[in-house]
Amino acid sequence: MSTIILKTLRYELADGIATITFDEQGSPVNTMCLQWQADLTQAAEQVLQDKAQIKGVILASAKSTFFAGADLKGVMRSQASDGPRVFVEIEGIKKAFRTIETLGVPVVSCLNGTALGGGWEVALIGHHRIATANPKTQFGLPEVTLGLIPGGGGITKMTRQLGLLAAQPYVLESKLFGPEEAQKLGLVHEIVANDEQLRPRALAHISAAQGQPEAAQHLWDRKDYKMPGGTPSNPKIAGMLSVAPAVLKQKTRGLYPAPEAALAAMVEGAMVDFDTAMRIESRYLAGLMTSQVARNMINTFFFNMNSIKGGQSRPKAAPRYKPQKVGILGAGMMGSGIAYSQASRGIATVLKDVSVEAAEKGKAYSHKLTQKRVDKGRMAADKQAALLSLIQPTASAADLKGCDLIIEAVFENRELKARVTQEAEPMLLEGGLFASNTSTLPISGLATASVKPEKFVGIHFFSPVDKMQLVEIIRGAQTDDETIARAFDYVQALGKLPIVVNDSRGFYTSRTFGTFVMEGAAMLGEGIPAPVIENLAMQVGMPVGPLAVLDETALSLSVHVLDQTREDLAKEGKTHTATPGELLVERMVKELKRPGRAAGGGFYDYPAGHKKVLWPELKTRFEKADVAFNLQDIKDRLLYRQAVETARCLQEGVLTSVHDGNIGSIFGIGFPAWTGGALQFIYGQGLDAFAKRCAELAEKYGAGFVLTADVMASLKQHQPVY
Repeated sequence: MSTIILKTLRYELADGIATITFDEQGSPVNTMCLQWQADLTQAAEQVLQDKAQIKGVILASAKSTFFAGADLKGVMRSQASDGPRVFVEIEGIKKAFRTIETLGVPVVSCLNGTALGGGWEVALIGHHRIATANPKTQFGLPEVTLGLIPGGGGITKMTRQLGLLAAQPYVLESKLFGPEEAQKLGLVHEIVANDEQLRPRALAHISAAQGQPEAAQHLWDRKDYKMPGGTPSNPKIAGMLSVAPAVLKQKTRGLYPAPEAALAAMVEGAMVDFDTAMRIESRYLAGLMTSQVARNMINTFFFNMNSIKGGQSRPKAAPRYKPQKVGILGAGMMGSGIAYSQASRGIATVLKDVSVEAAEKGKAYSHKLTQKRVDKGRMAADKQAALLSLIQPTASAADLKGCDLIIEAVFENRELKARVTQEAEPMLLEGGLFASNTSTLPISGLATASVKPEKFVGIHFFSPVDKMQLVEIIRGAQTDDETIARAFDYVQALGKLPIVVNDSRGFYTSRTFGTFVMEGAAMLGEGIPAPVIENLAMQVGMPVGPLAVLDETALSLSVHVLDQTREDLAKEGKTHTATPGELLVERMVKELKRPGRAAGGGFYDYPAGHKKVLWPELKTRFEKADVAFNLQDIKDRLLYRQAVETARCLQEGVLTSVHDGNIGSIFGIGFPAWTGGALQFIYGQGLDAFAKRCAELAEKYGAGFVLTADVMASLKQHQPVY
């Protein structure tokens, strides 16, 4: 027996079996760090040296998962000029893979847990793959969601295993799969009940495979290999491929290079031999790994997302909280959505409104959502009944007795919110917390209606609640740490993403989102054609244009918030100076009687049975034939205005972390994912370049783009380092 212990793996040769066990020192998971790349190369060379003694190779992991994938911190440190170096590194990894898998002996991958991205590519070295049965185990290639593509053979091998069409969901859309689906796809060959059975089954396979050359080869290395479904020269495949780039471009709007590179690598690789296909894949990945879009997306969708899920914004000392019975005041769109989200997670819910009929109507929303799933066979009728039984509609405050959390989701009116707070709060369990689902009203002010303002918190859901992942937790002036921690745990219990912010008018998301829609309205007031504004917003990656959003959220609500702001500031002896955008929206509602979609129309008309169309009178009332406008300026105004407001929130302490700002901007207000979020948009450009462009925009378009010295200092202080 010979053993070689390296920093990231162990190589053992005993009784003709070479075992490579991945075990990165000082890390909870195995990654493709530079040390691992060197160690793998050494292990591959050792396998080659010991070839005459080897009957089979086993790949295993000493961690609780099989392999996590690429070293993303290394990617974050790369620069555009690093492309040639990165290409050589990728090719080096693949050379080691090929050395092991073309040795002429059966190679078995023992998958004791999740293998994603580069981890799945490591698993694919094995000709035979055995997985432990575990519903939490995930396999697949999520690289596209991080602005990258699989480059360790994942595209080439998955395409050759499944075919060009069948592989697309797993490569282009990053569809993940568990052991059972993997077995159906032919990607996993055996499933065992527990980890202890992995090695015995691997040894049994190697023993049975002796003298069978095909057991020591991948499908694509065999002489009789044919690609499932056909190559790009097949007429059916060629027909699909002629439209695929256009369909993809429609989804990406040309802002996300990774899916386009993945499709190109799939198709180009399918037209050449295996080794050439692997090099094509490497070249595309090297280009993406050194791109700013990839760094933006990795920063936010990996590092920032892990910070959120890991509870970095949660007060650490507070004990974990699991909600048992939660009351909701108001069975409208928001309240009924919260009720569904709770019941679908097994939380007993009391849904209160002014009448039982109104509360029942709110519960009916959950029936409507679940019935769609029942009709499609995705939910059993008894599971639907169990979910609905958790929602108790009522008009009586007494039914709230025993709730450990009550959330008011009534209309944005301070007096109404105070009244329902005082009525419901006495029903709380001892030590329970009370929350407001307000989207704009300062929590500290609403908390004055509470007898325990330290147990009063903002929990701001987004509409529609069943689809929107983000929830904004707002700390009032007196809210204590335990209440914030419990609100955080409640949001995670719903399977949603919590960000924690400090109190302010509009908090973070509503305040920043308001700058986007009002900048759009201001442009309309300047005479810029509405279609130009709407289309350019889409071109930079916003989900919809600012005028369409104002219609959906109701122009009348914006005016109500404006009136409330004026009233609140007047009580403080201050005056609110309305922005050009706010004045235009106010005119739309009060003078032109266009309050938004729900009331018949706003910036758009909504003809029955037809797509919405811009209100024709926008052209005659606002558009100016002689106005000169710059398309890049319009794009930048829409993004930079939000980024500047986010930076101001960071400097003022409304935001306390970069990860809350980035995740909040993408999942809460639709800031384009290619940027990595509003703060990463700034850091990705470099602070100096961002400040220079802001100064140009401020000179042309006003104070909304001004970056003060304090804001710049705050940005420098919070800049992430990898």
